[in-house]
Amino acid sequence: MPTPRAAVIHDLSGFGRCSLTEVMPILSVMGVQCCPLPTAFLSTHTGGFEGFTFLDMTEELPRVAAHWKSLDLRFQAIYSGFLGSGRQIGIVSDFIRDFRGPDTLVVVDPVMGDDGRAYQTYTPAMCAGMAELAKLADVITPNLTEAAFLLGRDYRELPHGGSPGDEAALRELAEALSLGGRRSVAITGASLSPGRTGAMCFDARTGRTEAVQTDFVAHPLHGTGDIFASVLTGGLLRGASLAEAAGLAVEFIHDCAVRTVAQGLSLQEGVDFEPLLGRLCPR
Repeated sequence: MPTPRAAVIHDLSGFGRCSLTEVMPILSVMGVQCCPLPTAFLSTHTGGFEGFTFLDMTEELPRVAAHWKSLDLRFQAIYSGFLGSGRQIGIVSDFIRDFRGPDTLVVVDPVMGDDGRAYQTYTPAMCAGMAELAKLADVITPNLTEAAFLLGRDYRELPHGGSPGDEAALRELAEALSLGGRRSVAITGASLSPGRTGAMCFDARTGRTEAVQTDFVAHPLHGTGDIFASVLTGGLLRGASLAEAAGLAVEFIHDCAVRTVAQGLSLQEGVDFEPLLGRLCPR
């Protein structure tokens, strides 16, 4: 079969593993041709660094899209992540409408916040715009904070893995995010019990809701959401079910987290995933 082609719409940080520096090697090793559409270029990511540079690529995005359109490029997947402005949300929405084919997989990682708080660059209007963008997706990969934003719920009332009823509550949450069963959902950071973590998945193709879990590595890590969504996208393009792709992503993150802790790396460096990329190669 031809190598699947993906348009990947993320920011690019020169140092600190996240976004495109994770997305591209992961999808490439999984057998996917990556066509990057950078939303911004930063000298480092913004987590814990000061004085970083920031080049806004908003003006370039529609020009790139227009050139790709003139070349009649076709994509088997469109995958978006962190966006830098409300205007970019509209541009990415237009990109999806223009380039989506009958068999194009659209994955939206609705990056807005974590730990119950929106990122400092995200206004309420941007969060509302991201929710509209996510309506165009076949698959969304929110964390619990983003799930709360998408549904207008209180983050503090969501299940966090410490109560017997958390599995049922997470299932309800995934199904509530599915737009009545029309899109698939993989909620990251979903814990069914203390010491375990993973994802709760609703598969729109089958109507099934199921969890994937692994041991929790009690260490702060940067960039795991991008790794999860990237491995999930690669798995889906290889024909895996949503739960199979999410299970691969969860286990890969766990192994990378164990390695990162053993290396004693700082939070700023991100997850030490490169030596383990071979585990994602198609068999």
